[in-house]
Amino acid sequence: MRAVFSVLGLLIVVAIVGVLAKKQLSSGVAPATSANAPAGVAVPAGTPKQQVQQFEQAVQGAMQQPRAMPDEGQ
Repeated sequence: MRAVFSVLGLLIVVAIVGVLAKKQLSSGVAPATSANAPAGVAVPAGTPKQQVQQFEQAVQGAMQQPRAMPDEGQ
């Protein structure tokens, strides 16, 4: 009996996830443009490849900065 409820519960969860995934995939709506973006929200510019390159450059720049050393005069 316990196994039957476990399997039924699992099937219900899979059905719900399937319905939600179908809704997400069938919506097909493009993301909001910069004209519709709320104030204070940065809209990414360029292609996804350019965005990845910008991120990598920002990470490399942050890693190249020297770390502030604490005072050792205690």
